[in-house]
Amino acid sequence: MSKVKAHINNIALSHAVFALPFAYIGALLAANGIPKALDLAWITLAMIGARSAAMALNNFIDLKYDRLQPRFTNRPMVTGAVKPWEAVLLTLFSLAVFFWAAAHLHPVCLKLAPVAVIPFAVYPYMKRFSWTCHFVLGLALSIAPIGAWMAIRGEITLPIALLGLAVGVWIAGFDIIYGCQDVAFDRQNGLHSVPVRFGVQGAINIARVMHMISIGGFFTVGQLLHMQWVYYCGVILAAIVLVYQHSIVSPTDFRQVTQTYFMRNGLVSIALLIFTVISMML
Repeated sequence: MSKVKAHINNIALSHAVFALPFAYIGALLAANGIPKALDLAWITLAMIGARSAAMALNNFIDLKYDRLQPRFTNRPMVTGAVKPWEAVLLTLFSLAVFFWAAAHLHPVCLKLAPVAVIPFAVYPYMKRFSWTCHFVLGLALSIAPIGAWMAIRGEITLPIALLGLAVGVWIAGFDIIYGCQDVAFDRQNGLHSVPVRFGVQGAINIARVMHMISIGGFFTVGQLLHMQWVYYCGVILAAIVLVYQHSIVSPTDFRQVTQTYFMRNGLVSIALLIFTVISMML
């Protein structure tokens, strides 16, 4: 059980609340109601497989730097609780689960599954040569609602593309804020990020603009799909949380950027899911 717990911590399973609710939102909007239970089950399995593979691969590739980063001394791969070969096996197994689940959804999902793998396979290397690494992470997460929509409809339309954009810039914005803590470490080790390229204050400003774009995207999706007023309550709640999250960080103080800080954003995605369900029921 301790080994299982170590692997769960290694892939930060609790952080699934960032993407999984948006996948369900994509499925709900595509079905214009509650999708078939079997479709939801396969979408869930595909999401868990893809995310587990992404996290295990990322921690395996970044192990060299994680061992040098003081904040990561308790990570399972740094302590040795999870061996590198175990992370590789988990990555391969999780990818197999992802492709297996994709094969049980709309035929286009299996065809495009390799494309979905590219962003999270490339992301761990991006910080080595480009400050755009945060946007690649956002692209990887934007696939959650888009992929779930395609699992039901088999096509991409403007509303779901905008929802994917909103999710992507939302995640990328927080990754930029997270990266502000590591400016000194990144510079010392030749790594790249938005904070390294534009400075901490510039990075915070960019994150604010990205989160404004995200809220605008959520609002526009509601307009295009003629969502009920309840949906916009969820968008307003998301905006309030974003404003609060930005109010507790500054270029000289990132003490609030903790696990609680990020889980609070995960609750936003859950709230948006709940308000979307209520809106569609009305």
